[in-house]
Amino acid sequence: MTQSYCEAAPGHPFHGPYHDSEYGFPSRDDKVLFERLVLEINQAGLSWLTILKKREAFTAAFAGWDIDRVARFGAKDVDRLLLDAGIIRNRLKVAAAITNAQRLVDLRQTHGSFAAWLDAHHPLSKADWVKLFRKTFVFTGGEIVGEFLMSLGYLPGAHFDGCPVYRKVKKLRPPWTITA
Repeated sequence: MTQSYCEAAPGHPFHGPYHDSEYGFPSRDDKVLFERLVLEINQAGLSWLTILKKREAFTAAFAGWDIDRVARFGAKDVDRLLLDAGIIRNRLKVAAAITNAQRLVDLRQTHGSFAAWLDAHHPLSKADWVKLFRKTFVFTGGEIVGEFLMSLGYLPGAHFDGCPVYRKVKKLRPPWTITA
C-alpha cells in the first residue's frame, strides 16, 4: 500500500493490528499464506476494511484455513458458503478458494509447501509473478497477486521507510530483501 496506509492504520481497530503485526511480515505457515490468498481474492472490488471485519467469519467458513479440508469441499459446501452472510457470497470467489486449495494440495506434492513453492520462484518481477499465478491459480489478477506478495514480504512496498513497522519487518529479512 502507500504511505497513507502507514499513517492512517495505526490506532484503527481493524487496520491498526493488521498493519502493525501482519502486513508485509514474512510467513512460512501455509495456513497463513492460504488465508491471505483467499482474503485478497475476496477483497477484489471491495475495501480491505470489509474483508478485515469479515475475517473471523471467513476463518470459520473455510475450516480454519485447513487446505486439505477446503480442497475437499463439494457442492453442499458451496451452497453453505453462499448462504453465509458473514463472508463475501460470490460464487466465483468461493469456487476460487476451493480450486486454489486443490492446486495447493498438488503444489505440496511437488514442492513440500506453498511457502517452498513461492521460494522456488523468488525473486521474480511483479509481472512475472502475475504470469506464474495466473498459470497456477484462479482469480489471481495483477492487483490480487501484487497485494498478496507485498503483504507477505515477497515484494517491497508494504511500508514506507519512515514507518516504525518498516524497521520491524526489515529485521525479519523478508524475501524482497534477499535477491538470490
